[in-house]
Amino acid sequence: MRATKRQGQRGSLKWVQRLINHHAELINDPLRAALRLADGDAIAWVSLLASDGYAEYRDGAALERLGVTLPNWKLKDFWPARGPQWDALARTRSGKTILVEAKAHVRELISGASAATDPVARGKIEAALTATRQHLGAGASTDRWMSPFYQYANRLAHLHLLRDLNGIDAHVVFLYFLNDSEMDGPQSMREWEAALVVLHAALGIPGRLDGVHDVFVDVAKLVEAPLSA
Repeated sequence: MRATKRQGQRGSLKWVQRLINHHAELINDPLRAALRLADGDAIAWVSLLASDGYAEYRDGAALERLGVTLPNWKLKDFWPARGPQWDALARTRSGKTILVEAKAHVRELISGASAATDPVARGKIEAALTATRQHLGAGASTDRWMSPFYQYANRLAHLHLLRDLNGIDAHVVFLYFLNDSEMDGPQSMREWEAALVVLHAALGIPGRLDGVHDVFVDVAKLVEAPLSA
C-alpha cells in the first residue's frame, strides 16, 4: 500500500520530511557509522520523497519499494494486511535495507493496543509477536507486546521476519527528534533514553538488539529547511 502525504506542518511528519529531503546527511552520517558502511557504500532514500508525493509505504508495497523479496517466509504468512506504515525507507549500494520509525515526543511511544478485531488476523499477530519475543529472549508476555507499546513491538516483529527468517540484511531505525518545542518534545538524548528504558523493560527486552538503531536529530538543524522541494 502506498499512501501520499501532505507537507507536514508539525511533529515528526514535518521533521522527517525535511530531514530526508533536505538534510539527509544528519541521518546518513550516524547510520554509516552504525551499519559500518564502507567508503562509497551510498545510502539511497526511496521514501518519503517530495518527488513521490511524500508517500509512505506498508506491506508488500514497502518491500517492492526496497527491492526486497522474501525467499523463505512470506509476509502474508507472518502478518495480516495493513501492517506497519514506515516513515521512511532506504537501501544501500551493498544491499542493506533500512526502515525508519520517527518520533518527536515521548507520548508517541505509547501506541495502545492492536486494532485487529478479526480472530484470524489477531491470531497471526499474536503468533508473530510471540515468535519475535522468544527469538530475542524477551521476558514479557505476548499480551504485554500487544499493548501499550504495540507499535514498537510490531516494528521489531517485521525486522525479525526480514532479518532472521529470511536472511535479509535489514535494519530498523528509531529516529528521535530533539527540541521540538511545539510538541513539548525531549531536549536531550538522555530524556529519550530514559523513556526507552521504561519501554524496553515493559517488553522484557534484555539488551541491545541486532539490526536496531536509535538516531537522534536536533530539529534546530532543520528549521531553515524549505517547506517544498
